[in-house]
Amino acid sequence: MKPCHNCQAVIDEYTLDKQLEPLRDLTVDDFHLCADCVTVESDACVKCGGAVYVPRNASITPDYCPACRSDLIEHTGDDPGWTCDAVSH
Repeated sequence: MKPCHNCQAVIDEYTLDKQLEPLRDLTVDDFHLCADCVTVESDACVKCGGAVYVPRNASITPDYCPACRSDLIEHTGDDPGWTCDAVSH
C-alpha cells in the first residue's frame, strides 16, 4: 500500500480503482493520490470526450485527460499542459 502524495493517507486501491474507471488507460498503479484527494469529471476531455481527474484544491478542471495529454506529447513533442488555449476551443 502506498501513501497519498497529497494527504499521506494510505491509498485504498479498491476504492480508487472504482473511481478511476472512467479514465482511459489510467490505473491505480499510475496514480499517487487517494480517492478523497481527487474528483473524476465525466465527459470533460476536449479531445476524446472522456473523463478527467481534478486534484483536490485545484480551481480549474483540466481540458485533457491523462491519455490524450500523453498522446499529444508523443505526436507533437510539446507538452500542452492540462488546459488548452481559449483560442483553440
